[in-house]
Amino acid sequence: MQATAELSYCASEVRRHDADRFLTTLFAPKGHREDLFALYAFNLEISKTREIVSEAMLGAIRLQWWREAIEAIYTNAELRKHAVVEALAETVNRRGLTREHFDRLIDGRMVDLEIDTHDTLEALTDYTDATSGSLIILAMEALAGTLEEAAVEAGRHVGNAWALTGVLRAMPHFLQQGRIMLPKDLIEAHDIERREILDMKPSDSLAAAVSDVAALALRELEAARKLRSSIPRAACPALLLGVLAESYIGRIRRAEFNVFDPSIGTSAGLATARLAYRTLIGRY
Repeated sequence: MQATAELSYCASEVRRHDADRFLTTLFAPKGHREDLFALYAFNLEISKTREIVSEAMLGAIRLQWWREAIEAIYTNAELRKHAVVEALAETVNRRGLTREHFDRLIDGRMVDLEIDTHDTLEALTDYTDATSGSLIILAMEALAGTLEEAAVEAGRHVGNAWALTGVLRAMPHFLQQGRIMLPKDLIEAHDIERREILDMKPSDSLAAAVSDVAALALRELEAARKLRSSIPRAACPALLLGVLAESYIGRIRRAEFNVFDPSIGTSAGLATARLAYRTLIGRY
């Protein structure tokens, strides 16, 4: 495992596989960026589990390996020989991160191995909270130290907004794997046929379901912004994904909630300018 000449291994992995988080990390203080890259590289390792294993049991074994790697970090046991583990250990020891959030992240990724479709929108949000929400809270801790409960709550809301937006943007990718990330209760409420979704054909009913998820993401973002006064300014770079989520939802809306429209993406230049402005004024 080697880094590029300019970037650490973790930073290189995040730049290659998670461009949005890489971009937002550039707005964090230089002395904290490697901490964020370590967290985001860890997330990449566990989030890809379902895609790289041939059966659920192998995925569970892989996630258990990471659970034990985290255990070793927190108990000062011998570290696993892995570039991300080593970087993560430095971050945990330097920043005093809360272990519970790592456990919730891994628990959330276990769900990936167990189901293809969530039963309800509430269940989907529980999943996004465990995965995306926990990661943002860890990033906030790395930047600002111990957080008040309101700040933790804001992190959860931004995490939900980001992940729900990601579910919509990545729907074609998930469908190619046979995974329908729209929850069953929304599918039933809008009378959508399973084959209709798997065939990746736009329809009014599917657009209505997508609109419901997008609306929930915006409500989560609004809930986070109502807690702005409780957020340490130092933690704001971890919340900049909320800015990008809002931008992506705008694109989805302009595409009339057709998630198969190739125009759903981002302009790096515009995103960078928007993030720079929000960072300057301490907003997300």
